[in-house]
Amino acid sequence: MPHLYAIAIGSNRPHGRHGRPRQVVLSAIAELDRRFGLFDASPILLNPASGGAGRNFANAAALIETEMEPRALLAELKQLEGQFGRRPGRRWGARVLDLDILLWSGGRFRCRQLTVPHPRLPDRPFVLQPLLAIAPGWRVAGPQTVRHLAHRLARRRPRS
Repeated sequence: MPHLYAIAIGSNRPHGRHGRPRQVVLSAIAELDRRFGLFDASPILLNPASGGAGRNFANAAALIETEMEPRALLAELKQLEGQFGRRPGRRWGARVLDLDILLWSGGRFRCRQLTVPHPRLPDRPFVLQPLLAIAPGWRVAGPQTVRHLAHRLARRRPRS
């Protein structure tokens, strides 16, 4: 039986074949569609880098369908990152492609390598905003939906 997954997509380094980060994200969305069956994808947003990542990020979210369980999907996503040139390194460093499992239709999942829902989802506007465009009603924790989390985060953040 297929599962629905929400995947965060980010890039802040150009790639020799795919181009600038925005094009890297578009290429990653196309590859997710080819491998899994894309259900929907958000618009691409440009966001300032956090931590020590340097350049600004292009971020999006995608909904995919697959029969894979979370651990197997994580391995597939890491392999895809590697195909795009991502190498293990600094945790908050620049990266050609970053793919994270945010949510899945099976509810909660936890193993040593992966926690779903993504534990930092409620605190990351660069993840919540793209996800809000394609899955606003997805329940994240109890009655809280993506829409609720995005609204709470917007109220907490100081406006400039």
